[in-house]
Amino acid sequence: MSTEAPRVGLLFPGQGAQRPGMGGAWRDCASWDLVAAVSEISGTDVAELLLTADEQTLRRTDLAQLAIFTTSLMAYREAVALGVLGEVVAYAGHSLGEYVALTASGALPYEDAVRLVAARGRGMREAAGARPGTMAVLLGVELAAVEEETAAIRADGGPGVWVANLNCPGQVVCSGVPEGLERLSARIAVPGVKVIAIPVGGAFHSPLMGPAADDLAKALTEARFAAEHGTVIANVDARPYTKDADWADLMTRQLTSPVRWEESVRTLTGELGCARLLELGPGTTLTSLMRRIDKSVGAAALNSASAVAALA
Repeated sequence: MSTEAPRVGLLFPGQGAQRPGMGGAWRDCASWDLVAAVSEISGTDVAELLLTADEQTLRRTDLAQLAIFTTSLMAYREAVALGVLGEVVAYAGHSLGEYVALTASGALPYEDAVRLVAARGRGMREAAGARPGTMAVLLGVELAAVEEETAAIRADGGPGVWVANLNCPGQVVCSGVPEGLERLSARIAVPGVKVIAIPVGGAFHSPLMGPAADDLAKALTEARFAAEHGTVIANVDARPYTKDADWADLMTRQLTSPVRWEESVRTLTGELGCARLLELGPGTTLTSLMRRIDKSVGAAALNSASAVAALA
């Protein structure tokens, strides 16, 4: 009796997945040559970021994004070379990870993706410097309640606070100025709800990233997007795109809009029928979220060369 191979979706993590020394797991792989190429295009010593940079250095938005992009794309290339991915039907990346998804799907040449990641990281860092903000994870909350509270805080000129990431059931990430997040924490302080600060210097995926979106839009005018490519789920609307997509618009909007990650995963597993999801890149963040979204779907993190080889 024959068994049909499961449909596979590939996931790529975003900022926050970085950690010191994360490149060591890939240094002896053929895909390591990508490090030199990304370094040349971006003007940044990516090998240093992946091998010797400390935690504080890797918290810098522009550097963290280059490091994660490179590591994730190396993981993808290594998995392709070993032929372990199976029947890939769709790609999705969380925030920054969307750039890896677009590259892996054939929608965007990696050289253009590197330039965009560098421009995006610089723009986000500059926007955060001009108007400092922060982020926090809210656990044990309902989205509707958080949206109501953030809207109430902003009413009548209150401090800015917005929903930024819709990651999984019971978890919402918010962005805003520190005062706004403090007010939100006070308003939702009930038993069973936790608020965990995220150590970032900017209110990502909120209107405070408007200047970065403007800078990115300029860089996107020179990007070469393919007219047709593998299916990519967009962060801003959780919809699948394969051809004639306005990725310049979708990626610009992504900087100031919530990442609809739970919906994106449900598009992969429901609408597209993915029975297996593989996370490629540093860490296990998306694999952990997947287990909270749908435990019936197989998920694995390919975060080292040995993890990739184990599938061969």
